[in-house]
Amino acid sequence: MDASSLSFPTYESIGVRPLINCKGTFTIISGSLMLPEAVQAMCEASKAYVHLDELMDRVGERIAELMQVEWGIVTNGCAAALCQVTAACVAGTDLEKMRRLPDTTGMKNEVIVQPSHRHIYDHAIRMVGVRMVEVETAEALEAAIGEQTAMIAVFGDAGDRGTISVEEMARIGHKRGVPTFVDAAAERPDVPNRYIAEGADAVAYSGGKCLRGPQASGLVLGRKDLLQAAFLNGAPHHALARPMKAGKEEIMGLLAAVEQWVVRDHEAEWKEWERRLRVIADAISDIPSIRTEVEQPGRSNVAPVLAIRWDPDTVRMSPEEARKQLYEGDPRIEMPTNEGGLSVMPYMMEADEEVVVAGRLREVLEGVV
Repeated sequence: MDASSLSFPTYESIGVRPLINCKGTFTIISGSLMLPEAVQAMCEASKAYVHLDELMDRVGERIAELMQVEWGIVTNGCAAALCQVTAACVAGTDLEKMRRLPDTTGMKNEVIVQPSHRHIYDHAIRMVGVRMVEVETAEALEAAIGEQTAMIAVFGDAGDRGTISVEEMARIGHKRGVPTFVDAAAERPDVPNRYIAEGADAVAYSGGKCLRGPQASGLVLGRKDLLQAAFLNGAPHHALARPMKAGKEEIMGLLAAVEQWVVRDHEAEWKEWERRLRVIADAISDIPSIRTEVEQPGRSNVAPVLAIRWDPDTVRMSPEEARKQLYEGDPRIEMPTNEGGLSVMPYMMEADEEVVVAGRLREVLEGVV
């Protein structure tokens, strides 16, 4: 069939309005847009059959080489990685145990975590059938580790909170043969890896956030034996995470994104984000009482953020109403509120969208002065 004669649905054809993303790599608004190289890799992968065990083995080797770690695997998103690595820590490669999960009777079934690291994504860990045990000090961590301890969980974005560092958690865990696993979904998978250097046994990232790979993919780096066990606890194998399938297209698409990660000009990307924020700030700078400031990010969604604030007696519109008008307008713009105004995250904005955003912001804010 001639490709030019192919017909396919678009968002608009089914009544879905695309948006300009000024918020960041949030799954609910589709994370990031794939790099052209990832799109091409997925297309090419769709044209042939392969054996997934062989594919993951070769991809694991290549990821390890690129990211300078012992091993790597691709999962069906970062939350799937949380489930699969936890399952590996609980059941290992014991087929009988793997098939029984989430029934952990007779298995290690406790995961230790600091209260400041608790998160909604705990559910991806708890679904394995484990109990979360909270500790707040290194001494409490030492005391909590026992025969039932399967894993120490770390939420990377909370790494600077709590009283126990990742390095200390990993050191204590290693003394007792307990692996430490870091969820760093929206963080940068920099080389060398900070968490692996601190002693973590595994760290997981979203493939569809800063890597700009397939949205339904996750990247796990770390100990070869642990990651290979995690793969066995997921698709295409018949274990707890069998529904969390990363197909050949996601696997090759994410590999392409990792290949690009180590050659992308991250400094140039940052400068471009700053330029886009200047365009937006300059466009609204003369509106009475408008104040703008560029704020630096934390560990996740690592890009500069433009904070826009105003005097509500001068610009007679609440931040929420401004956000709503931007979202409901044409084009649709997703922009979060902050205390006293709005924030612009340029991380996932595309070329020239800063001009569109600047124009709409001025239109919304200037109209109520």
